[in-house]
Amino acid sequence: MAGALLALLALLWGSQVLIAFDYLSPWRGQQQMYKLDIGWPKIPEYFTGQTFCVAVDSLHGLVYVGQRGDNVPKVLVFSEEGYFLYSWNNTVEMPHGIFVLNTATDSSVWITDVGTGKYGHTVKQYSPSGKLMQILGTPGNAGSSLIPLQFDQPAEIFVEESGDIYVVDGDGGMNNRLLKLSNDYKEIWLTGTNGTGIGQFKIPHSVTVDPFGRVWVADRDNKRIQVFDKVTGEWLGSWSSCFSEDGPYSVRFTGNYKYLIVAQLNINRLAVLAAPPVGSIGDCVMVNTVQLADETKPHLVDVDMRSGAVYVAEIGAQQVQKYVPLS
Repeated sequence: MAGALLALLALLWGSQVLIAFDYLSPWRGQQQMYKLDIGWPKIPEYFTGQTFCVAVDSLHGLVYVGQRGDNVPKVLVFSEEGYFLYSWNNTVEMPHGIFVLNTATDSSVWITDVGTGKYGHTVKQYSPSGKLMQILGTPGNAGSSLIPLQFDQPAEIFVEESGDIYVVDGDGGMNNRLLKLSNDYKEIWLTGTNGTGIGQFKIPHSVTVDPFGRVWVADRDNKRIQVFDKVTGEWLGSWSSCFSEDGPYSVRFTGNYKYLIVAQLNINRLAVLAAPPVGSIGDCVMVNTVQLADETKPHLVDVDMRSGAVYVAEIGAQQVQKYVPLS
């Protein structure tokens, strides 16, 4: 019956229908995809503040956690096995997003800081041990200027191996924009204003880039994901049908780029979405979900691109949890 239907549709609409059905069919009715690693971390008591963000260094087997609170270390570093290694605190006020970049020569940790003190409204680059290497923005001063570069509560950052930088700015401030910077921190393009229209944002909260030249943004309060061309900044499409219950807080690809992992904070859920291949992004297809406990409040996630493990920063539970793929 299904084969006859496909044949009829192909006759009516051409071969593209077969491609579309082939793209969707492997995920229909799929069983549970992830399980909780209850042994990670080994000692949860090291989480002493609100855990807002997490980043995985797949190359070196490290997991960085950004937390907030008075008199707590702002960055905790664990091994992928869950052992606490060390922490650092210098020049970090209120971490919101965190990202690890590995190049052929070194590694660095990038943090967006939404604090209102002398280190806030910035994007900062650190060494793995916490040495401050670079500050983007004007510390302590919110703004929208590009010369000098300013941010207002920058939410998250993604850095390519080329050094090109994507920043979603911001987390409830005056700016609602996606900014691409060169490796010498000059503007390449900028898109977005406050609003509900195409290419506009209401709290652009997370950003990632796929291998096919597309930039994905969690447009949180508009309850949609928007997609842009990474070279030109041109709008390519959006997804909203998967987010009627709650907006997307995170966007991160799995290691094979088959899926997007999206946190939905207000309904305590991780959504696994089918990632479209090169070309049109099509419609949103929710493949699987991971329901978390009440009041867990998953904020941002990261994926170990080597093992496939998903790490979830939970501001309600004040912890990071690790989910491992079942296949």
